[in-house]
Amino acid sequence: MTFSLPPESYRMLRPEQPPRPARRGWDLALTIVLLVLLPLAALACSYAGFFLTFASDACGAVACDESLMNFGLWFAVIAPWGVLLVAVVAAIVRLVRHRITFWVPLAGIVLMAALWFVAAAIVSAGISAS
Repeated sequence: MTFSLPPESYRMLRPEQPPRPARRGWDLALTIVLLVLLPLAALACSYAGFFLTFASDACGAVACDESLMNFGLWFAVIAPWGVLLVAVVAAIVRLVRHRITFWVPLAGIVLMAALWFVAAAIVSAGISAS
């Protein structure tokens, strides 16, 4: 006795979708913790940016470009919040797509610190300007 399948059973109406990767619990938990800490890092970097104001103390002895120093100061204060916004959106998109995400807030924190040093270089360029 043989069982044969009708020809319609061999046809697929839709190709099979590849299975979505399973959500990793450790990644989700670590990402949430880092996303909670990310605004605190932005606040700390923004607060540290206000200390660049003290660089203007050297302007009594040398000529300074106040507009360049002002740009550097506000860049140091505002840039961490832009990085925060981009990092949160990128992390949420990666979480929805079931990708490894914990590195996104870490990269955001590193980028915030790097942008503070860029802003400090801008402010210092304003001090030595003639």
